[in-house]
Amino acid sequence: MNAKLSFALVVALAVSRPVLAQTQSGSGSVAGKQASSNVHIMSHIPGRLTDLEIEQELSRPYAYTSTGGRGGFNIINLKDPSKAYVMYTWQIENPELHQGSALGPAYLKSKGRYYFAQSYQYRNGSPDYDLGAIIFDVTGLPDTSKVKEVARIRTPEIPGGFHEEYAYKHSDGRALLFETTNGHSAYIYDIDKVLAGDQSPAGKIPNPDSTSGYRFKGYHDFYVGYDPATKQDKFYGAGYTGYFLWDISDLANPKLLVSLVGIAGTDIAHTFTPDPTGRYAVTEFEYTYAPLRIFDLKPGLDGTVKTISRPIGAWTASWKGLPHNHEVRWPYVFVSTYGDEFQVFNMMDPTNPYTVGYHDTSPGEAMAGRGNAGSPNPVESTFGVDVRNADGLIVTSGTGFWAFRMDGFDGWNGHQWGMPNISSAQDWDNGPDGAPKPQRVS
Repeated sequence: MNAKLSFALVVALAVSRPVLAQTQSGSGSVAGKQASSNVHIMSHIPGRLTDLEIEQELSRPYAYTSTGGRGGFNIINLKDPSKAYVMYTWQIENPELHQGSALGPAYLKSKGRYYFAQSYQYRNGSPDYDLGAIIFDVTGLPDTSKVKEVARIRTPEIPGGFHEEYAYKHSDGRALLFETTNGHSAYIYDIDKVLAGDQSPAGKIPNPDSTSGYRFKGYHDFYVGYDPATKQDKFYGAGYTGYFLWDISDLANPKLLVSLVGIAGTDIAHTFTPDPTGRYAVTEFEYTYAPLRIFDLKPGLDGTVKTISRPIGAWTASWKGLPHNHEVRWPYVFVSTYGDEFQVFNMMDPTNPYTVGYHDTSPGEAMAGRGNAGSPNPVESTFGVDVRNADGLIVTSGTGFWAFRMDGFDGWNGHQWGMPNISSAQDWDNGPDGAPKPQRVS
């Protein structure tokens, strides 16, 4: 790394921009201001939530919020984003007996019907210790009387549930759920087979470093996306000791493409999100003072190197804020931070990302990193974040449900930026951008 790039990285590790460094308070926002002038609250529904997911079709204005230890989820109606409200609530039977949490929400569409999946992670001794996810048919919304549980996915061979999940429209036409497990591999489920009573995984993605002495063995979470340039479905897995990129075009025979390991300051490799081209990836490490780091995957994809260990850039809003989950809508990255705020930064130049907007969602004094029983605020202020591509609505969870608008961001389509139209938002009817026409899968 040359001296100029090393200096840029040091600056990025400390603050997002020197001008902000002069005015930032402990919470990461500009002193005296709760929000940047370009970010506007549309609605706020107070509560205590973990993650969330928003549907992408404007004709289905619904978001799903996981209720953590209460063991269920809410459905938020966003027909009028300025008047969002909880239209439906569900929780698992005997929630007081379940020690653990409802964590990752996801929605899918297959054969004209819509499904919502809620993942669970319960501890040994609790009912449903082997429960991974519950699937609901939500096709009939807004008629909530038609919301119906249709399946429960269990893994008695590796109990402990699914910490995270991701829904993906594969280029072969299948609607898939990717799930973390307490084992060495991520499990992949074909939603149509699950609904037919077949709970055997359609594929498994192993952690290449699962033989290490690290306390966790599998994946924390992941992103899955199509690469039109190579015509590959790709799995970006955060595997605790590092990040691993796989070609999963053939689910039965995944192929490891790139490993990001030996990274200085690694504690838990938590989240791994590429830009639409698949070249640059934003990563999170789960400890209080870690920034989000940006890696160039090209040397690994080209075969120049086998492993990558050095980021080319980094960003944080506050040195003690701990940026957490994030959504990439290039050039913007929408970030939930444990330490109070919803943030947005620009990664057009991945070596020099900079903050473009924020809103402090904390109900009290600034936090430092993750909430815990001894902290001023024991609940993470901002936990989850999602973006609706059709109109640019931004939603977050943590201290309740929040909906935001950002000036100049009225929606996202990668083609408008000269890029593939690839993000975490799935086109359930047409499949990935540029993918071959889906073939019938038996």
